[in-house]
Formats: sequence, structure tokens, C-alpha cells
Amino acid sequence: MSAPMRFTLCLFCGLLLAVMALPLLMLVGHFELVAWLAATGKPLAWLALELPPAGFWDGLSGAHDAAHNPHVRSFLELCVGFAQLGVLIALPLYYLGARR
Repeated sequence: MSAPMRFTLCLFCGLLLAVMALPLLMLVGHFELVAWLAATGKPLAWLALELPPAGFWDGLSGAHDAAHNPHVRSFLELCVGFAQLGVLIALPLYYLGARR
């Protein structure tokens, strides 16, 4: 299997595990970990909201002034936080698969 295909598969598995962690964390009441994941996504979410033209996020989300909308910002922060967790899970999976 080629390296990009293997990394894509590992990234998919990592993202799947990260997204499955959200209901589990909420079920056991660890909301501080969910808040921490959202906080880790703040810098990249800020870049994603500020760099594209203003009409991009308005058209994508349907919200007026989406770059400054707190609901859009917090949802994007949470998504970026879980994407980062997925990448952190995918890297060891890729490394272990490459050693074989």
C-alpha cells in the first residue's frame, strides 16, 4: 500500500476515534476535556475565519457576519480541536503500520 493511502486510512481511523470520543466524554461528564479540545482549536479556527474573504463564511454557514458570530466560531474551534486529536491518533498508527 502506498504511503499517502496508508496515511489517509490512518487519518480516517484517527478522526473516527476522536469523534467517537465526544459522546463518551459527555456521557461520563468530562466536559472540561471537551472545553480543552475546543480551546486547542482556537488559533487555527481564528486563522480559518480571518484569512478568507468575508463572503466566504457568510455563504458557507448562512449566518450574517459569520467570522464574528460566536456560534460559528465555537463550532469551528471544536471541529478543529477534534481534527487535531485525530491527527495525533493517526501519527502513531501510521508509524506502527510503516514499521511492518
